[in-house]
Amino acid sequence: MMKRALWQGLVAGTAGAVAMTAAEKIEQRLTGRPGSYVPARVLERLTGMREQHGPASWLVNLGMHLGQGALLGVLRSTMAHAGLRGGWSSLMFTVVRLTNDQILENATGVGAPPQTWPRRELAVDVLHKSVYGLVTGAVADALAAPGGPGPGQRHAAKERGRRPGIGPLPREKAFTTR
Repeated sequence: MMKRALWQGLVAGTAGAVAMTAAEKIEQRLTGRPGSYVPARVLERLTGMREQHGPASWLVNLGMHLGQGALLGVLRSTMAHAGLRGGWSSLMFTVVRLTNDQILENATGVGAPPQTWPRRELAVDVLHKSVYGLVTGAVADALAAPGGPGPGQRHAAKERGRRPGIGPLPREKAFTTR
């Protein structure tokens, strides 16, 4: 399962990052908001790179968008393989994406806590990360589906919700190598 979750997550996360970047470009054209180079600055600080400007900065920015998106996609793919699929799971994952950004931005001194941001800027960021989370989730779920339901889905099929008397699946059924 983990090998499939790895490559499928890289694919799903890249698809989500591409969709998020496209949505950002469309939004920027409609609103006139300038591009943000925060992702580039974070990557430069994490790797010790010299700060880039002009076209080089755009490439570093794109690299951070795609790289971070692809890597986090592995988590969403793992969720899908475990049986956490659908819109609810994609929304849970969107929170992870937002949290990851804030940890990296604040730890490097590039960003500030979101509660200090102007509300419009915060709304735009949540919108774009939601596009990423939903697209990544849809792709991860679609790629995991041919493997059948995950352990969580098989458990839920016994009886909907958490109920006393519905114990965990037997070990051999919970972790398959399919």
